[in-house]
Amino acid sequence: MQGQGLCLRVATLLTGLLECLGFAGVLFGWASLVYVFKAEHYFDELCEPDAGATGNFTAQPDCKAQDERFSLIFTLGSFMNNFMTFPAGYIFDRFKTTVARLIAIFLYTSATLTIAFISADSAFLLFLAMPMLTVGGILFLITNLQVGNLFGKHRSTIITLYNGAFDSSSAVFLIIKLLYEQGISLKASFIFLSVFSAWHVGRTFLLMPRGHIPYPVPSNYSYGLCSGNAREEEKKTAESEKLELQSKESLPAKEEALGPGKQQEPRSFWSYVLSQRFAWHLVWLSVIQLWHYLFIGTLNSLLTSLAKGDRALVSAYTNAFAITQFFGVLCAPWNGLLMDRLKQKYQKEAKSTGSSAMTVALRSAVPSLALTSLLCLGFALCASVPILPLQYVTFILQVISRSFLYGGNAAFLTLAFPAEHFGKLFGLVMALSAIVSLLQFPIFTFIKGPLQNDPLYVNVMLVLATVLTFVHPFMVYWECRRERKSPATA
Repeated sequence: MQGQGLCLRVATLLTGLLECLGFAGVLFGWASLVYVFKAEHYFDELCEPDAGATGNFTAQPDCKAQDERFSLIFTLGSFMNNFMTFPAGYIFDRFKTTVARLIAIFLYTSATLTIAFISADSAFLLFLAMPMLTVGGILFLITNLQVGNLFGKHRSTIITLYNGAFDSSSAVFLIIKLLYEQGISLKASFIFLSVFSAWHVGRTFLLMPRGHIPYPVPSNYSYGLCSGNAREEEKKTAESEKLELQSKESLPAKEEALGPGKQQEPRSFWSYVLSQRFAWHLVWLSVIQLWHYLFIGTLNSLLTSLAKGDRALVSAYTNAFAITQFFGVLCAPWNGLLMDRLKQKYQKEAKSTGSSAMTVALRSAVPSLALTSLLCLGFALCASVPILPLQYVTFILQVISRSFLYGGNAAFLTLAFPAEHFGKLFGLVMALSAIVSLLQFPIFTFIKGPLQNDPLYVNVMLVLATVLTFVHPFMVYWECRRERKSPATA
């Protein structure tokens, strides 16, 4: 029976990884899809002939308005990817796994079928399809993150692995672009993606729980194929959640005996939302994410400008960018592995110092937060230099930074806040950061307009904002240091 349970858990892990890798974050391969849309003449009517063209020279048309339209679609899609994470997290917390996944499947399939059957004449439907695609994808991710609970001490590694797969799924649009160049139509590719809905439905009922996967997992826990019936599974899940809640409620009393400095904050949801820890985490996520969204959303325009309109060169760099995105799934687990190893190390030290479990968890997150900020700073500096070959380095730093960002974000929230609020806190921080991400469109139009395609001043301001993100790991470190000293002063 244990062997069967282990096989089921491994099957859940691997199929969840494939699901995130193939479907969850495809929006972020937008640069590859824009190349195809332009080849299909989407929004071509917005391009104007260059008024300065004279003699026998054929000038490139002015397609600033077309670029802005594509940037607006990506801005809306990326905004919905984050903003709708809060209601998606609520749906997951309130209605549990099966309902959340069925909603995801409906949205995702509707989006892929819409993209499959639109043309240049109905390109405005992209404003509907891309947000539906991203909301369906984020629901796939949220329902899969709980799989980390099945593997105990490797929980953070698996969470970051799934987030890395989410990042790497942007390579799907590269595959669609390459197939398009080989004669496979956009319609055929998206119909193929739509057919996979049957696989999502099968996985929902056979390899996923009806409710939530508890943490820690009880010894008699079963789900999916191993659960005899849904009512029995729900009963076991409810019992495990009750035991977990009782253990959490008894924790403050134990820690109160250690000293005044060990008392925890009130356990209400809003007390955590209004905490300094959550506020600085929001700043950290929002600034770094704005850099990534702005870079991805404007990449086609940036490469066109640096390549002087050479479509072959733009295509080559777009492919290089998309290929590097695929390696996000290999980069992200290192972040989780770092956090898990540090957590085990600090747990051993905590036995002699009397530090709480929460302090140990927070200490393990500090290097991850600082390293992510450092990677983003390097990426931002390289992206600010208008040298085309240097963009290869930018692509590498961008994918490492982004894979560390989202994996570290999810892992930090699981370590720094109670598990019963994870869905809501994860959704809220993504929703609030989405509001900041809306700045990418006015920034793009400001660069194209008043700055006459020279982003120097904007880049300098964003680099300075990136330096501000180092405050978050410093504040978490300072909080841990204060907590560690409290037993000695008690």
